[in-house]
Amino acid sequence: MSQYKAPLSDMRFALFDVLGAETEFARMGFSDATRDVLDAVLEEGARFTETVLAPLNAVGDRAGCTLDRTTGAVTTPPGFKQAYAQYVEGGWSGLTAPAEFGGQGLPHAAGVPLKEMIDAANLAWGNFPLLSHGATEALIQHGEDWQREVFLQPLIEGRWTGTMCLTEPHCGTDLGLLRTRAELQADGSYAISGTKIFITAGEHDFTENIVHLVLARLPDAPSGSKGISLFVVPKIRVGRDGALGDANGVRCGSLEHKMGIHGSATCVLNFDSAQGWLVGQPNKGLAGMFTMMNTARLAVGLQGLGLSDRAYQNALAYSRDRLQMRALSGPKQPEKPADPIIVHPDVRRMLLTCKSLIEGGRVMGYHAALLVDLAHHAQDDVERERADALLGFMTPIVKACLTEWGVECTYHALQCYGGHGYIAEHGMEQLARDARITTLYEGTTGIQALDLLGRKVMQQRGAGLKVMLGMIEQLCVEQAGNDAVAGFVAPLRHCASEWQRLTRLVGEQAATDPEQIGAAAYDYLMFSGYVCLAYWWLRSVLASEASDRAHRFKAGKRETAQFYFARILPRTLAHAAAIESGSSTLMALEADAFDA
Repeated sequence: MSQYKAPLSDMRFALFDVLGAETEFARMGFSDATRDVLDAVLEEGARFTETVLAPLNAVGDRAGCTLDRTTGAVTTPPGFKQAYAQYVEGGWSGLTAPAEFGGQGLPHAAGVPLKEMIDAANLAWGNFPLLSHGATEALIQHGEDWQREVFLQPLIEGRWTGTMCLTEPHCGTDLGLLRTRAELQADGSYAISGTKIFITAGEHDFTENIVHLVLARLPDAPSGSKGISLFVVPKIRVGRDGALGDANGVRCGSLEHKMGIHGSATCVLNFDSAQGWLVGQPNKGLAGMFTMMNTARLAVGLQGLGLSDRAYQNALAYSRDRLQMRALSGPKQPEKPADPIIVHPDVRRMLLTCKSLIEGGRVMGYHAALLVDLAHHAQDDVERERADALLGFMTPIVKACLTEWGVECTYHALQCYGGHGYIAEHGMEQLARDARITTLYEGTTGIQALDLLGRKVMQQRGAGLKVMLGMIEQLCVEQAGNDAVAGFVAPLRHCASEWQRLTRLVGEQAATDPEQIGAAAYDYLMFSGYVCLAYWWLRSVLASEASDRAHRFKAGKRETAQFYFARILPRTLAHAAAIESGSSTLMALEADAFDA
């Protein structure tokens, strides 16, 4: 079974040394987010995830969730419900929620390390409270006063959990095709009828109530995405006064049989004239849903990061212990019958790939979380607008890249084990299976790529891209005379220039070729992710050198950065070449000729 130890040292480095979070929190007015408070959160979060959640990871994978087809009730794996009770008792569910609704009022970024720990320790369990945060945000921003009063405190306290109900059997990403209908009732509520699939934590035994945020159509709604409304539909009816009523008309029809995350209840939900209440304006439901979705996309990026780190930790330990062959340059441990496999270049290639993507990705993901706080709480209007633009730009990059790298890292880690990684005993194959879903839900990598290039760059004229490029240029100018990082500055500046050139090229090609955006989107997104990571690796080297960290830590950062710049950043060359090839190589083959 795989083990997990929260990487608190590197979490603190990313949050405090690189990002200066304590100073940023104080500047935004979070007076309670002091270093001692944040350190206590990290320490207690590590204890909870290491000792309570991590041991249940394999249990959940083996046992899965079970459905009583007579009642529609779902039973979670052994220990899951008890772990959730400890989570609620510890106050974790309201860590970053507003104090006015019963939360602890800490910054969003202060909760991100805990989220990473939970996902690394037990991704399937972590999916149960995952969407409560998004439901809370949607109701805060779009709900009526009575809806906030009735639903928010139970959600924030963890007594209830939330879901996000979008997908239907015939309708995934293209929400304009959804058929779930909503009919106005005499009491001002709506009767919601339809079927939703792939609903994470749609039914479980953790809480007395589940709050579903559901997309549906009104009878007179216009067709397409302009005719979608958002409704709050509790599992147990809730009156305007907060009193619980009888069971609502929503039931779990089946559980999906999945490749991974077996301990997570992925439900088919049938709504049969279920009582729901309109959230926001009629036919404007996508605004509320995107509030949830963007929160969830950043959260799923952290899932990829957490799984990567747990896989890497175990692969590193195994590589130090497993004896096989001798180093090509001569025995490293002659007193033993063979050397540990960590001496071999190809094993080091895999481990360093994981280390560079994890540690750089951690800073990138934490920075996106800090942008959430800045976009809402920065003291200056210009700074809030700048943070919001950069956050919108970085969200698809963080979601897609951290999850794609999560798949890569878990497979590298499995490979380090050889045949032992393929069997269940060591737990590596579970991590690889679990990681695969992260590139799919909350918008596939292709959807993130289209969002980045089509919407955030082309439609919005690259507002966020300009902010990111400005950050890169400022850093490069500041470090232009620093010989110690010259080997990082020049490649980063070159990549930034290429980024601008490729953006212009795609824009020019798209003017005459409507397929070009779609053809270039994936490679453009990955190119963007690798350049952003190079920026954060340079920032990390500078921060480590300026810190009072031990020489071993500083050497680790510098050598890993050198590996990244030499062996990972050149992946941008392949992505650039693919972008430059245009759409013809993708679109020329007729659909009926694929099997020719």
